[in-house]
Amino acid sequence: MINITFPDKSIKEFPQGITPEDIAKGISHNLALRVVAAEFNGKMIDYNQKLNNDGELILHTFDSDKGKEVFWHSSSHLMAQAVKELYPEVLVTIGPAIENGFYYDFDRDTAFTDEELEDIENKMYELSKQDLVYTRQEINRNEAIDLFKKTGDIYKVEILEGIPEEETISMYTQGTFTDLCRGPHIINTGKLKAFKLLRTSGAYWRGDEKNKMLKRIYGISFPTKKELNEYLQKIEEAKKRDHRKIGKELDLFSVSDNIGAGLVLWHPNGAMMRHIIESHWKERHLQSGYSLVNTPHIGLSDLWVRSGHLGFYSDAMYSPMKIDEQDYYIKPMNCPFHIEIYNSQKRSYRELPIRYCELGTVYRYERSGVLHGLMRVRGFTQDDAHIICTSDQLMDEIEKTVEFSISMLNDFGFKDFQIFLSTKPEKPVGSDEEWEKATNALESALKKLGLEYDVDEGGGAFYGPKIDIKIKDALGRSWQCSTVQFDFNEPTRFNMEYIGTDNQAHRPYMVHRALLGSIERFFGTLIEFYAGNFPTWLCPTQGIILAISEGTHHYARRIQRRFLDQNIRMELDTRNEKIGYKIREAEMRKIPYILIIGEKEEDSNTVSLRRHTKGDLGSKEINEVINMMKEDIDSKGESLTE
Repeated sequence: MINITFPDKSIKEFPQGITPEDIAKGISHNLALRVVAAEFNGKMIDYNQKLNNDGELILHTFDSDKGKEVFWHSSSHLMAQAVKELYPEVLVTIGPAIENGFYYDFDRDTAFTDEELEDIENKMYELSKQDLVYTRQEINRNEAIDLFKKTGDIYKVEILEGIPEEETISMYTQGTFTDLCRGPHIINTGKLKAFKLLRTSGAYWRGDEKNKMLKRIYGISFPTKKELNEYLQKIEEAKKRDHRKIGKELDLFSVSDNIGAGLVLWHPNGAMMRHIIESHWKERHLQSGYSLVNTPHIGLSDLWVRSGHLGFYSDAMYSPMKIDEQDYYIKPMNCPFHIEIYNSQKRSYRELPIRYCELGTVYRYERSGVLHGLMRVRGFTQDDAHIICTSDQLMDEIEKTVEFSISMLNDFGFKDFQIFLSTKPEKPVGSDEEWEKATNALESALKKLGLEYDVDEGGGAFYGPKIDIKIKDALGRSWQCSTVQFDFNEPTRFNMEYIGTDNQAHRPYMVHRALLGSIERFFGTLIEFYAGNFPTWLCPTQGIILAISEGTHHYARRIQRRFLDQNIRMELDTRNEKIGYKIREAEMRKIPYILIIGEKEEDSNTVSLRRHTKGDLGSKEINEVINMMKEDIDSKGESLTE
């Protein structure tokens, strides 16, 4: 007999050789149907694997992240089987689960057409109904190489040749398809009842542009048709919210091949919104005790050698430029510059904490295949800051920083968050004592503020633990924004010091933090979050006056001046167009307040007011509209679509 411990800490005795499936059936038939995989003593295993030792068991349904990963990875194997049965000449490479679904990369001369995707999907449903069992087999590496050489799977052979010779290899087979895979998998294909192949793209083998371009198919799957349909509806809504589409419609930004891929051109409307965001950012930072700094766009190569960027980060840096016979690099980060400002004079404990902040533009090489509107670019502005403090100040500074992050995101209407605490990885720099103190400071701040969070064990950078804050939008999608990151590396590399109360030199703690992430990505997130229906305080044009006839132009200009004098961004449209056309155009531009002026309004010294998405609000006095708009702007009100 063996003892199995469950998540609620209860312990039950079972016969040796029992499977997680048998245990689930003993608990509930409905549960047994919903479970897709199991976790035993911290390791994911197949649902039908025999248990021969005491241990802790967790049964994972599709509702858990680990359950989704197993379900989606099993779906990728089903898709690969369908492709191989329809197109035997195609070579399969890798097919992992990803954040939303799965993909598989295939070596094929031509791209998959929409009609072929439909054929593959139909074949998947046919195979699903056959209840093909996912069977695990373990063999030694050399046997696996021989097996895949015989089938001509050169990509599997390449993967295997990179694995130590003594390692045992696992493979999974369902029906006619065998794949090199660690597993685990669901029991059989019959559990895959609802799936959709979404799109295709190109992808270099192993992400290396020097390798062959493969053909990638993306898909999604769910246990039920209802869940699939709900997801597909969200995709359609996401397409409507695509920041690239809305950015063009509202004339906010563009990316031009004439300028260069991944480099953003901010149009007047977008530049105005950026100005509003950055002005608010600066105001909040000055109120919170930060000091604004500005730093160059390039620095000597020696600086980047000392910081470690050229040793660890060179693939993301651009080629050097020669100036006065010395190499300079365009900056990928702002940290070394802020440290140089700190090191420009001797520092005392009395000066700490020091909080430097900068909207610093940096440049990083991103492969052309991953560039995506404002979300992945090659030149972007970080809302960067570095807090330099003593050990005694650490807890208070972290708490203030996390609180500041949440408050800043709240200012822009974000209320729903996912928070992750990432801890020490396998090969860190810094002492165990430093890591423990820093991690405790991060965790204590989250607990004190009453914030729910998940621990990402070993997920910290080699130079320190961190907190990541992701915002969730109306579609439930997560967007990475705020990061609070310790650094035990740079203070040592740059010999940062302060003179303590004992008159001796001490190493300060340094915390990197970004609240918005980057202006570009944050702006793209704002567009998709609000679907372009921005709160009035953020709108480049907060209101527009539509003059019905030429005779009212003088009155319209006087009204516009009254709004401008109150710092309200009010436009005037005196074009010789029909009023219906002007209203439709203003609505398409998503302008919050539309003021219509004709002879009747001039005679009564009023305006006819419309609100975007809400329609006609009737006749209003000028002061009433001014007060209404000022209250809306000052309160940084919710999206007009809420």
